[in-house]
Amino acid sequence: MKNSNRLGERFDWTLAFIILLFAIISFFVIGSAQTSEQYTQNFVVKQVRWYILGSIIVAMVMYFEPQQYKKMAWYFYGFGIFLLLFLMLAPGGPEQIAEMRYNAKRWLHLPVIGTIQPAEFIKTFFIIGLARMVSSHNERKLHRTYKTDFLLLGKIALMLVVPLYFIMKQPDLGTSLVFISITAAIVIVSGISWKILAPLFAVGAASAGGLLWMALYAQEFMDKIGFSPYQFKRVYSWLDPYSYPTDEGYNLITAMTAIGSGELTGKGFLGRVVYIPENHTDFIFSVIGEEYGFIGACIVITLYFILIYHLTKVALSMHDPFSVYICTGVIAMIAFHVFENIGMNIQLLPITGIPLPFISYGGSSLFSNMLAIGLIFSMKFHQRTYMFATNDDN
Repeated sequence: MKNSNRLGERFDWTLAFIILLFAIISFFVIGSAQTSEQYTQNFVVKQVRWYILGSIIVAMVMYFEPQQYKKMAWYFYGFGIFLLLFLMLAPGGPEQIAEMRYNAKRWLHLPVIGTIQPAEFIKTFFIIGLARMVSSHNERKLHRTYKTDFLLLGKIALMLVVPLYFIMKQPDLGTSLVFISITAAIVIVSGISWKILAPLFAVGAASAGGLLWMALYAQEFMDKIGFSPYQFKRVYSWLDPYSYPTDEGYNLITAMTAIGSGELTGKGFLGRVVYIPENHTDFIFSVIGEEYGFIGACIVITLYFILIYHLTKVALSMHDPFSVYICTGVIAMIAFHVFENIGMNIQLLPITGIPLPFISYGGSSLFSNMLAIGLIFSMKFHQRTYMFATNDDN
């Protein structure tokens, strides 16, 4: 089979166009969200700047070949762990390196760069490290047995537990769930026998259900094992927000009110009247629902389906296992973010502070997503180089 080496054919124009559409949507929705007197900054200008810088990141990431990322994977993973450790040990306060917001220590103030949220970047670093470990294990263990599968599961669990510990100490439940979803997706495609995975996922689902039941009916026991009262309130306000109208349930009530008031076609650009705190970040979907109604919300959701479908096609076209695992991790990360953010805006899921990918305002979140998308561009751009090659790198 003869493959073209022309740059125009190797570049993923479809993916670039999808990201461009998300950028346009983001600018319009953030522009409407910031009309409240709560904000004095021009978030649209900042978001344009983040997208420009994010595009540069994509170009830089795309330049390097997949095997170069495989060789550097442990350095990425180690750097991510270092950032989490540094954040935990850094002094927190208004004038300190680490910033406290809502009783959580998740942000770093860095010279020149500004404020970043390390956990956002570490998602992509974790995907690279996990993809390297799984692909290298499978290359060495060509004869699969239950023993090799359990060994691989143990390695995966160890890689997950380390960043998960630091993230839960912040605390950041939403990001922890993102790491778990990434890990679950890569485990599914790693080749581990379903005779092992089926009971494992069943136990996981039962444990999650048990934790939810205990949060409702066994609070004293949950408190003894380390859960804090505010985490219980998150569950209560999710299931019955109207019992907490001025506290934990306020954001959910106003978000659902805004989305419902948009009806079929919405109130139009700048037609928003329902006040929601932080509606340019975590609750950006409520702005979409109110101003563009059911139709506008469906268009945005459909665009996410198209993005995930396209990324899945890219993953299925890969012939290098490392690239397949990278694509799988990125798909899981984006899909979980979309499902959780939209779900928490319509009471389908608890509020966890997860941004809507490529639309919510925020430099750290957008850079993380663009870094991940840059990896997809790299896998697709350099795919022909490795299509028929043998991989001897471990």
